[in-house]
Order: sequence, then C-alpha cells, then structure tokens
Amino acid sequence: MDIKVLGTGCSKCQALKATVEEAVKALGIEATVTKEEDMIVILGYNVMRTPALVIDGKVVAQGKQLSLKDVKKLLA
Repeated sequence: MDIKVLGTGCSKCQALKATVEEAVKALGIEATVTKEEDMIVILGYNVMRTPALVIDGKVVAQGKQLSLKDVKKLLA
C-alpha cells in the first residue's frame, strides 16, 4: 500500500503523518508512508486544502486532521 500525506509542513500535516504511521503499525499492514510538500505535486492531485491523505493514488481526505480511528477505517 502506498500512502502519501500532502501538506506544506505545518503542524497539522506533521500530526497527520504521525497518525497514519501509528494506524499502519496498529493494523499491522505493509505500507510505505511518505510526506509530500511540493505544491506542484500537491496541486497535481487537485488538492486545494491541506493536510490531505492519498492512498494508492486516490485522495481520500483533505482539509482536516483525521483521528486515529478515521485513518484506521480508511486503511481497512
């Protein structure tokens, strides 16, 4: 599974990445979690609000901080 956290590096974006990593570990799934801060790449996903979460190339959330429970649901 390929997971990307899109954002400029603000505290909310960093927190989402940490939450995603925690969810991946808790679920025991094999995934690569990366953080993308390049605005050109972010806009390529048609994301206008960050933080955003992309799972296997599909934007599944944008513009809000997700809870651990929310992220686990998206990954399951």
